Amino acid sequence: MFKNHEESHEHSLETLNLFYEYDDFMESVGTLADLGCGAGLDLEWWATRTTRDDVPQPLEIKCTGIDLQDSLPVAHRYPNIVYQRNDFEQAVDAPSTKFDVLWCHDAFQYCINPVAALSRWWHATSDGGMLVLILPQTASIVRRQLIHTQQNGCYHHHSLVSLIHQLAVSGWDCQNGFFLKRPSDPWLHAIAYKSTHQPMDPRTTTWYDLADRQLLPESAAEGVQSRGHLTHSDLILPWLDKNFIHYGE
Repeated sequence: MFKNHEESHEHSLETLNLFYEYDDFMESVGTLADLGCGAGLDLEWWATRTTRDDVPQPLEIKCTGIDLQDSLPVAHRYPNIVYQRNDFEQAVDAPSTKFDVLWCHDAFQYCINPVAALSRWWHATSDGGMLVLILPQTASIVRRQLIHTQQNGCYHHHSLVSLIHQLAVSGWDCQNGFFLKRPSDPWLHAIAYKSTHQPMDPRTTTWYDLADRQLLPESAAEGVQSRGHLTHSDLILPWLDKNFIHYGE
C-alpha cells in the first residue's frame, strides 16, 4: 500500500496524533509492543513522547518492536526500545511479558490465522490493555463493480464486521472500543480493550454468546438480537475524534 516506511509512518500519524491529545491515556502507557514494526518509525514516535505540560517531561514508554528482520537500527538509538526477532503472530518470546498497548499498523492482514493471533495477543496484554489494528480492506467498489484484491502474503479478506467478530471471540471488548472505515478510504481502524473473558472457541461461540458477554458494540448487539447475525448496515460506531459514523447510511 505504501511506497516506503516514511509514507507508512505518515499514515500512522493520523491516528497517533489523536492518541496524543488524550493526556491521561498517554501518561498511563508504561509498555508498548509494535507488532510487525518494520523500520520502527512508529516505535520511535511512542518512545520519544513527552507530556504536554509547559515544561514537557519524557513519558519514557518502554517499547518493544517485533518483526522478522535481522535487526532494528532504531533500537540502538533509544534505551527504551528493544527489538525481538520473531513472528509477530506469536506476539513475544516470553509468555510472562505483558504490554499496556499493542500497536499493529499495516501488518494484521498478513496473519495466517487471525483469530489465533488475536488470542495470543490477548494473553500478552496487561489487564484492561489496548489493541490497535489498522489494516486495508481488500474489497472495494470501482465503477459499480465489487473488486477484491489479494496482495502477496495476505490470506483473508477483512471488514469491520469480520474484525468485530474476530476481536470479540478472542476476548477483546469491542463494546467500549473505537472503529473507523471512511467510504473513500480502504483502511480499517479498530481499537479494542482486553476484557475479563478468556478467548473463546470460534467454532462453538455464537453471535448471541458475544452479545451476552457484552463484547459487541451496542449497535452490533442490537443487530444480532434482531436477526441472529451482524451486517455492516447495523453499525453505528465511535472514533477517537468523538464522532459517530452510521454505516447504514
